[in-house]
Amino acid sequence: MHVLIFGGAGFVGLNIAQVLLERGHVVTVFDAAPLPSAAQRAFAPFGERLRVIKCDVTDATAVATAVGSGCDAVVMGAAITAGPERDAADPERILAVNLLAQVPILQAARRSGIRRVINLSSAASYGASGQRFAVLEETTPCEPVSLYAITKFTSERVAARLSDLWKTDVISVRLSAVFGPFERGGGVRDTPSPQALIAACCARNEPALLNEPGDKDWVYAVDVADAVCLLLETEKPQQTLYNISNEATFTAEAWGRAFASGRAGFTCRLAEQGETPTVPVFAPVRGRLSTTRLADEFGWRARFDCAGSAEHFGRWFDQYGRE
Repeated sequence: MHVLIFGGAGFVGLNIAQVLLERGHVVTVFDAAPLPSAAQRAFAPFGERLRVIKCDVTDATAVATAVGSGCDAVVMGAAITAGPERDAADPERILAVNLLAQVPILQAARRSGIRRVINLSSAASYGASGQRFAVLEETTPCEPVSLYAITKFTSERVAARLSDLWKTDVISVRLSAVFGPFERGGGVRDTPSPQALIAACCARNEPALLNEPGDKDWVYAVDVADAVCLLLETEKPQQTLYNISNEATFTAEAWGRAFASGRAGFTCRLAEQGETPTVPVFAPVRGRLSTTRLADEFGWRARFDCAGSAEHFGRWFDQYGRE
C-alpha cells in the first residue's frame, strides 16, 4: 500500500510510518513540521519509499493534491494536544486542526476512491466517564470536557456520519496514554508523557523526580502502530471504532526505574518532601480502556509491558534519543 499520514511528523505518526515502512509499504508524511533528525536517520534505509510533504493540514488545496496523488489509504493524525491555557487562548486554531481539517480530507478521499481512512482519536473522548467507569469500552457513554477531548469525540461522530452517507470505509481508534520513540515536547503537544520527560532528564544528566506515581494503562507507541497497521491491512474490519491500549496498568515511576536500571548515575524516583519535581505527571485517574474488540476479532494484544517497553525504548534512546 501507499499510505498518506496527516500529522505524520508527530511521534505517533512517525511510529506508524516506521512500522508501515518495515512491512514494505510506501508512506507519505504530511505535516507542517519537518521530520526530526532522529526520524531522518532512522528512516534513511527506506529510501524513496518515504515521501515528505511539509504543509499545514488546514490547506485544503494541498490536502486534496496529496490525497489525489495515488495513495491507497489515509491516516488522519494531525492534532493539537492542548492544555487549559491553549484552550482559552487559541480555540479557533484547535478546532481548525483537530476537527474542521477532517472534512476536506474525507471529501478528497471519497473523490479519489481511497480504500480506507483511519481516524486517530483518543481516550480523552471518554472525558468525565473515565472517572465513573473502571473499564471503558467503545460503547461506554462519552462526556468530553477539554477542547482536545471534544474535538476528538466529534471527529469520530463526523467520520461515522459521512462514512455512512457516502458508503466509504472510515475507522476511528481511541488511543490510550501513548509514549515511546520520537516523542518530543513543544509545538502542538502541551502535555508530554512522563516517560518522555524521564528520558529528557536522562539526556541532560539530571535526576528524574516524579510528582506522583502515574498509574495508568500506558501503551507503547510501537504497539499502537502495530494495531493501526493491522486495521489498514485487514480486508474488512467488523467495527468502525476500536480502543487501542494495554490491558495491564503500570506506573510511570516503575517504568522510569526500569529505564534507569543499567544507566550508571541516572536516578528515577518520586520527589521527596521539599524537593522540586522535574517530571510532572499529566495523568488524571481514569478507567482503563478495554481492548476486547481488537482481541476478539484479530487476537491483538499489546506486546510491550512495563519492562519490555523500557528495554526497547532504552535501545532506541541510546541510538537516537540523546539529540
